[in-house]
Amino acid sequence: MDLSSLSSAKKHVGVKQTIRALESNSARLVYVAGDADRQLIAEVLALCIVKDVEIVNVPTRAELGDACGIDVGAAVVALLK
Repeated sequence: MDLSSLSSAKKHVGVKQTIRALESNSARLVYVAGDADRQLIAEVLALCIVKDVEIVNVPTRAELGDACGIDVGAAVVALLK
């Protein structure tokens, strides 16, 4: 899925919501911003590996937030099943 369709997709934005989606097995894909604090998103990355969820890298938080239709940057976004 390209970023242009992310604004209308069913998703959770942010670390806490993404972790919840991964723990409940409702995430099918996770977008991660390249400039996100690695310590902040470490749990998300680990859960993606454990749950076998694909990770898609996006260059910046601003780009990921803009693709989601929000006015702030986003470190991670979970695309839901």
